[in-house]
Amino acid sequence: MTSSNSRRDFLQKTIAGTAVLSAGGVLPGFSAASYGRILGANEKVRVGIMGVNSRGLALAGNFSLQTNCEVVSISDVDARAAEKCIATVEGNQKSKPKNQPDFRKALEDKGMDALVIAAPDHWHAPAAILASKAGKHVYLEKPCSHNPHEGELLVATVKKYKNVIQMGNQRRSWPNVALAIQEVKAGVIGRPYFAKGWYTNNRASIGIGKETAVPNWLNYELWQGPAPRRAFKDNLIHYNWHWFWHWGTAESCNNGTHMLDLMRWGLGVEFPTKVTSSGGRYRYKDDWETPDTQVINLEFANNTAMTWEGRSCNGRTIEGNSAGVMFYGETGSLLIESGNSYKIYDLENKLVKEVKNDLPIDPRNRMNPSQTLDAIHIQNFFDSIKKGTALASDIVGGHQSTLLCQLGNIAQRTGGALTIDPTNGHIKNNKEAEKLWRRTYQSGWEPTV
Repeated sequence: MTSSNSRRDFLQKTIAGTAVLSAGGVLPGFSAASYGRILGANEKVRVGIMGVNSRGLALAGNFSLQTNCEVVSISDVDARAAEKCIATVEGNQKSKPKNQPDFRKALEDKGMDALVIAAPDHWHAPAAILASKAGKHVYLEKPCSHNPHEGELLVATVKKYKNVIQMGNQRRSWPNVALAIQEVKAGVIGRPYFAKGWYTNNRASIGIGKETAVPNWLNYELWQGPAPRRAFKDNLIHYNWHWFWHWGTAESCNNGTHMLDLMRWGLGVEFPTKVTSSGGRYRYKDDWETPDTQVINLEFANNTAMTWEGRSCNGRTIEGNSAGVMFYGETGSLLIESGNSYKIYDLENKLVKEVKNDLPIDPRNRMNPSQTLDAIHIQNFFDSIKKGTALASDIVGGHQSTLLCQLGNIAQRTGGALTIDPTNGHIKNNKEAEKLWRRTYQSGWEPTV
């Protein structure tokens, strides 16, 4: 078993190593020495973690390995998950975080600087708003919101409370991915005019759930939180809520957010002009509501377009990668692979440049696909809090990228093309689609800025 000290050493060395690219340079604005120092700051940021069953457990472990951080509280509606996470964090940082099942109670701690949110999607924006009102900064896993209205609330929240909200689009901080986007913007493939992103997996059927008693380890009332109440079923918690519109946001927001964000970044766009989507629940006949197969198409005012393909139940790769993005331009194409690497091709399909990554990354690992690289994103969050450093993924951009997925889902659910106002992302002249801009809430749980 590797000790926590050796894990810290490994993280520090590997983060420093990611700065040295195979092309022979370093990411602009950074040096190998600066990467070597990112874990060495003395002043600790004190954080609480909300939602620690899977992805949240990985985040708690990663935050607790940062020498300039102390995890002070763990909040989860699952008593078993909280206990496991507390043991993991204590093993890493040698101090025991407080078990605070209701994160709202944890927010009363005046010594807490920030809340890390990895609860289900329907909790993301409401919890971030409550944390902001309590004077905390927020590290918010993707997607930033369950619906477009909540994304707009988050933008308004940052403007009002002047806090830091970083969305978990970790690839924005991966050095070689950032360099790839820089190359696209610098014209390495001429003017980029089309991008394709994808995510593939081999998810099993979730079956037909049965109403049953709530387990004694689960606070189902708090788990539901802002969502209108529904009976507990045995195939819902912990992961399958992703595939129900009531709580989840489909594969498009679950994993597509990362790729749509990179495409939006590379093409230099914000809101689209037209959105269509096709797909459905094709593979199994079960309770799964959202598409297991979906293709979202988006057009933009600067004469560019992008498409995202999601296959939850057929893991055949595209371009040899289970997840990725390809940019197509006037003089060539650039492929950002599943990990921290990319390739450039000319118009004759000849590979003209390859920038590799030697760190293990598994994009299908739903808990912890890229711990070392993600630490860079965490440190960017800390630097923004302490130094005012620009965020790699601020909530304005986070909302814009999340909205692309949400508009695709709205187009899918209403069965038609959406015309979009490119100045604000709002749906035009479609009352049925506009109804899905926001959700209904359990009485008394409505988020307000």
